[in-house]
Amino acid sequence: MPLVEFVKRRREPDVVQTLRSTAAATIAYVVALQLSSEAAPLTAPLTALLVVQVTLYSTFVTGVRRVNSVVAGVLVAIAFSVLVGLSWWSLGLIILASLVVGRLVRVSEFVPEVAISAMLVLGVTQVASTAWDRVLETLIGAVVGLLFNFLFVPPVWVSNAGQSIDGLARRMRQLLLRVGEGITDPIPVERAAERLHEARRLDHDISEVDAALRQAEDSLRFNPRVKEGLLHRVVLRTGLDTLEICTVILRVLARTLTDLAKGRRGEPLFPAEVGTTLQELLAHVADAVVSFSVLVTTQVSESAETAETRLAEVLATASTSRERLARLLLDEIQRDPRHWQLQGALLTEIDRILDELDMEHRSRRLLEELDRAAREQRERHPRLSAARQWVREALPRRTRTS
Repeated sequence: MPLVEFVKRRREPDVVQTLRSTAAATIAYVVALQLSSEAAPLTAPLTALLVVQVTLYSTFVTGVRRVNSVVAGVLVAIAFSVLVGLSWWSLGLIILASLVVGRLVRVSEFVPEVAISAMLVLGVTQVASTAWDRVLETLIGAVVGLLFNFLFVPPVWVSNAGQSIDGLARRMRQLLLRVGEGITDPIPVERAAERLHEARRLDHDISEVDAALRQAEDSLRFNPRVKEGLLHRVVLRTGLDTLEICTVILRVLARTLTDLAKGRRGEPLFPAEVGTTLQELLAHVADAVVSFSVLVTTQVSESAETAETRLAEVLATASTSRERLARLLLDEIQRDPRHWQLQGALLTEIDRILDELDMEHRSRRLLEELDRAAREQRERHPRLSAARQWVREALPRRTRTS
């Protein structure tokens, strides 16, 4: 394998997760051998294996839930060991009680772990000893997993999310270019319908990009490498939201052209001049989509300014082409008004895409999302927000007195 390919693959989440989980589980087992009375304390490496996630935030959340689930299961088992022994009916009862308790303590995906811990503890003769050994091993695994990720901070997956967003934008660009192909010729309904199916398949691409973006958002939380995690998260999320809206509009645009092809069987969809202008406009819109994705995924300020300038230029060119198309369509509708609704809808859909990509629209959206995120953070952690506000107000006073 070439060196470049090896470096690229070792940055993939699956590879990183495999190496980190293996190392953390092994360390947890070695530590548990020294502290637990069990001959084979496998709960510790199992917990570390489940706790160590690709991001620091998910590691912390998983660790807390895992410890809560095991402790809840152990407490349920101890309570049942005092009241009843182990039989078929008591086993069913303890499973039911454990699952209910798991829902109450909100351990999310670890609800079955509450019942598993309770059954394993209740099934041994020395309940108390086994119970606390299981709690100890779980704590060891959780602590090792958390410390492992604090000492060896997981990478930030913003670049992966950026590549996913860029890939989505380029697929949208290719579809827009294909939609404009042969638009001055008679287009079979089947070919127009094929473009519509391609637009619908973009929904699956949106789901994949959203998963990559959620991982990137988690990697920015609690990560000491990142200074402006909230800003990065909002920039990427609002960028994906805009592209998602554009895919919906693109799907409607493809449907409009399909309906127009049905109404003009054997005829060109547009006269030569109108079709050529529409083809040019779709090409400008396609370039604007890619320029927008470059702006969203660019981290360096100088590169971001270049991307912003490029997007503004492309949007200005598209706007000029749009005005020309509007005049040509008006003349065409006056000459042949049979499908004026579809032709007007086509222009409206292009307007909506350009409006979503507009710089002023994006700036307002960013400010709104940043304000909303800051407001939610203040409501969720009022004391922490008050302390930060006190520090901000205290520092200027000390500066003036000194």
